[in-house]
Amino acid sequence: MFAPQNITEEQELALAYTPEALRWKMAAFFALDARLAQIVANTHEPMLGQMRLAWWRDMLGTTKQDRPAGDDVLDAIGEHWNGQEASLVKLVDAWEILIAEEELSAEAIVRFGAGRAAPAAALADPAQARDRDRVLVAATRWALADAASKISGESERHGFVEAGLAQPAGKTTLSKPLRGLAVLEALALRALKRGGRPLMEGRGAALVALRAGLIGR
Repeated sequence: MFAPQNITEEQELALAYTPEALRWKMAAFFALDARLAQIVANTHEPMLGQMRLAWWRDMLGTTKQDRPAGDDVLDAIGEHWNGQEASLVKLVDAWEILIAEEELSAEAIVRFGAGRAAPAAALADPAQARDRDRVLVAATRWALADAASKISGESERHGFVEAGLAQPAGKTTLSKPLRGLAVLEALALRALKRGGRPLMEGRGAALVALRAGLIGR
C-alpha cells in the first residue's frame, strides 16, 4: 500500500479524518506537493529547477500506461488520479512561480495559492458546486499558510499571510468526507493569525484540529 513520505504532522491529521475512499487520493496529492516543494527548495539555478518541474508536467500529461513505473509518487498518481491529472499540472505550475519570479508580487502569491490548492477540487462531490468552491477556499488558505511558515524573509512571509487572511470566511461547514481539509483550514487560519507560524506550533493546535475534525470548521 502507498505510504507517502515527507508529509507533515498536520497532513497526517487531515488524512486521519478523511474516509478511505478519499484518503489515498489526498495522500498522493500531498506526496506530489512535497516532492515539488523539495525540488524548489533545492534549486539554485532556476533553469535546472524548471527542467525538473517540466519532467513532472510531462509525466502528468501522458497516459498512465506510458509512464515509467517504480516511482512511488507517480505510481500513486496513476492509481488514484487517473484521468484527473490536469489539476495536478496546476500544482506543478504553482511551484514553478517560486522559481521563475525574482520577486513575489501580491498577484504571484495569489496565483501560487490558487494553483497549489487546485487539486483539492477533485476531492469534492462534482454535483455540488458550492462544495467545490468551499473546498478551494480551505485548500488555498492551507497552501498559503504552509508556505508562509517556511519563508524566512519577513516581507515575503507577510505577503503570504495577507493573501491567506484575505480568503473569504467559510460560512458553511465542510461535509464529513472533507473533514480532513477542515482540519487543515482551521490550523492554517490559526497560523496566519499568529503571523505565519508553523501550523502545529503550540499546545492549542491539537484542540483546533480536533474541533475542526468533529464539526467541519
